[in-house]
Amino acid sequence: MPEIDEEGYLIEPQDWSEEIAIEFARQENIVLTEEHWSAIRFMREYYAEHQIAPDARFVIKHLGERNRLFELFPYGYVKQACKIAGMKRPRAWSTG
Repeated sequence: MPEIDEEGYLIEPQDWSEEIAIEFARQENIVLTEEHWSAIRFMREYYAEHQIAPDARFVIKHLGERNRLFELFPYGYVKQACKIAGMKRPRAWSTG
């Protein structure tokens, strides 16, 4: 397992792999579906291009349903989606 910070986020997002995502999801009691993977892959592609985690509204738009993101990651975009996708914890965001 790559190095994580005190909150459980990867220190280096480039250390992410699908196996790590599965383990982080397991720790959050989430079984990853194709919809989860769609959101995660979108987030990884956005990160690769912009070197920052995408704002939740971009992921919501990608998924095509306004509230679906929060059904997939019920404890929050930053707390679950960003962590599982291997993002560093966005410091300026709340945990929602």
